[in-house]
Amino acid sequence: MKNIVILISGGGSNMAAIVRAAQQQDWARSLGAQVAAVVSNKAEAKGLDFARAQGIATEVLNHKDFASREDFDAALAQVIDRYQPALVVLAGFMRILTPGFVAHYAGRIINIHPSLLPAFTGLHTHQRAIDAGCKFAGATVHQVTAELDVGPILEQAVVPVLPGDTADTLAARVLTQEHVIYPRAVAALLRG
Repeated sequence: MKNIVILISGGGSNMAAIVRAAQQQDWARSLGAQVAAVVSNKAEAKGLDFARAQGIATEVLNHKDFASREDFDAALAQVIDRYQPALVVLAGFMRILTPGFVAHYAGRIINIHPSLLPAFTGLHTHQRAIDAGCKFAGATVHQVTAELDVGPILEQAVVPVLPGDTADTLAARVLTQEHVIYPRAVAALLRG
């Protein structure tokens, strides 16, 4: 069985979309894959409740308990490696990962970013798209590399920027598309 480990920091809506797709499309049978664990750097992350309700193992590793980013990432890798992951999925995991961590999972770690990469890497993507006068925004699933938000693009969705959009209204429309493309990209990677 190919194990998927999903990392979250908050509500976990993308994680939930992946879990639901795995259930509805019977990934265990069709892809020989399962969501084996959900790991968060925040004990209060609401997504953990959803994962537990689905019978998925959960782990919490508070980054504030570590002296350095490298120490946290080393401990995080130990937790993840217990599940022998075929794929590590960042789903709203709000930590910049060290090059050593990324190298450990090279080719097996993906992220979703709320812009049409390579545009608007980093934070505040929706407001930046509005401020730039973009007619379109969207989301990108990409492989994670040591450089932030620049790994190979696996999947994208385009969303129009409407007159009167705020960062919040645009973010809500983009998020609905994230829930479509992220499970699709995960399934495509598992198929090989």
